[in-house]
Amino acid sequence: MTTFRLKLVLVLGLCVISLPSLPSALAYTRAPVTAENGMVVTSQHIASDVGVDIMRQGGNAIDAAVAVGYALAVTNPCCGNIGGGGFATLRLADGRDVFLNFREKAPLVSTETMYLDAKGEVVKGLSLNGYLAVAVPGTVLGLDTLLNRYGTLPRATVMAPAIRLAEEGFALTQGDADILNGSAKGFAGQPNVESVYGNGGKLWAAGDLLVQKNLAATLTLISQQGPDAFYKGSIADRVVAASAAQGGILSKQDFESYTVTEDKPVRCNYRGHELISAPPPSSGGTAICQILNIIEGYPIAEFGFNSSRALHVMAEAMRHAFVDRNFQLGDPAFVNNPLERLLSEDYAALIRERIDLAKATSSKDVQPGVAPHEGTETTHYSIVDGKGNAVSVTYTINALFGAKVIAGDTGFFLNDEMDDFTVKPGVPNLFGLVQGKTNAIAPGKRPLSSMSPTIVMKDGKVFMVMGSPGGSRIISIVLQVFLNVVEHGMTIQEAVNAPRIHHQWLPDQISAEPFAISPDARDNLEAKGHKIVEQSPWGAAEAILVAPVPKEGVESSGNDAAAKSTLEPGLIYGGHDDRRSAGSASGY
Repeated sequence: MTTFRLKLVLVLGLCVISLPSLPSALAYTRAPVTAENGMVVTSQHIASDVGVDIMRQGGNAIDAAVAVGYALAVTNPCCGNIGGGGFATLRLADGRDVFLNFREKAPLVSTETMYLDAKGEVVKGLSLNGYLAVAVPGTVLGLDTLLNRYGTLPRATVMAPAIRLAEEGFALTQGDADILNGSAKGFAGQPNVESVYGNGGKLWAAGDLLVQKNLAATLTLISQQGPDAFYKGSIADRVVAASAAQGGILSKQDFESYTVTEDKPVRCNYRGHELISAPPPSSGGTAICQILNIIEGYPIAEFGFNSSRALHVMAEAMRHAFVDRNFQLGDPAFVNNPLERLLSEDYAALIRERIDLAKATSSKDVQPGVAPHEGTETTHYSIVDGKGNAVSVTYTINALFGAKVIAGDTGFFLNDEMDDFTVKPGVPNLFGLVQGKTNAIAPGKRPLSSMSPTIVMKDGKVFMVMGSPGGSRIISIVLQVFLNVVEHGMTIQEAVNAPRIHHQWLPDQISAEPFAISPDARDNLEAKGHKIVEQSPWGAAEAILVAPVPKEGVESSGNDAAAKSTLEPGLIYGGHDDRRSAGSASGY
């Protein structure tokens, strides 16, 4: 077990973190939640319990994932959704690996320059707020496809908890209240939104009841009629009518022609572990694997957790991976994604040759077309059952409460996912990403994403299930949770709580959470030429670790610190990220 621990010192009533025992106010000695039969980890504790209850009724992890998806649409309306889209990575009990893509699509009359003015400049806010920012939602068809193909319970059974929570209401935690209060200004001037989420002009508080009867009616319709109610029936009609009335471009044909796809996941190996993650139109799995391929050439464990050497190598690897992510990847239905090259060991070796251990590279010198590179709010939940199934789902409406609009009496927020496209090459999006034309807007195209629902296998068995919200930082969050376990021997709880860093090529800086970088490490990194910007904590990793059961007479493969920790073989460990106080790990 990791030796990192938190020491609290009380000085004049102030709580001071004592370094270097653990360089974080977030990672501490609270033990992971443990279970024998199943585990659900989400950013909203009620939704976690819904998933466990479904498995107690005999459902599998996929049944639970669908129930949780709908429950989060009620209990976590900022981020959980039926008005957005996402990805699901599955490891099935029969050994199959599945990636389901239910990412949103651009409306059929979209154009590459739809957010530019007559001078070719970006119109501020147009791709973020209001109906013109909305892409065609995919969540409802995605969840129903998961249930029909891999679930075991009726739709009515898995949707019943969400309908009840919306109809009868649920008590807010302070974390829930804070999110609603922080977004209240965005609801102004919309009576149908303010009447539900405005709380009569008063601040929400812990214990207040949030009732969403219109959402309950919409969910009931979906439960009874299936996805047709959403894509071909009255729900689509009401969304299209509201869009037309408010300057949007959504059409009934957009909804009727929407499809999900099932694809092969991205795969890579790192020190005896096989990662199964999201392929394009997600950039997540590709970028994570590319970074791991690069840093596998360095003794990360020997460098030490968040040491200057480890952080330098990680930042440089992220820098190179993100320039490829921003210019090489896009919707595979529209562009050719050079995954074989990006994921090759030879390419990782070429990048390592460009990394100077004594000096930071300038992002001006890491460009598409410059060797070795060729020219070009969200929520997550993780579930494992006792039958051998594992599900990792990340879905989103992009910014908090998406485009900040609800169509009439439908009761759900619509996404602002169009901002994930390249609105204009060279102009940063909501997450500061500077992207190229491979991610340009086109009718029916899915925007590039960073969502990274990931499953890790060890010796042929599920070892970890993980993911996070966080925009472009999802990639570095999932990467660091994995490394915290495999290289640094943290428990899964410590791994998700530990402080994080991020580099995404541009802006050319290491973003760092408080306590992520010690003063000595900061001095060393700045001496190498890194710019460090401390920022508020980000993301909300939700992760599960299944302790390996060693085969008699066979040593476990790999060289990871986790294998040396005090895990009880076969036990399931859940770690909920305390950056989101309303969430939980729940097992049975």
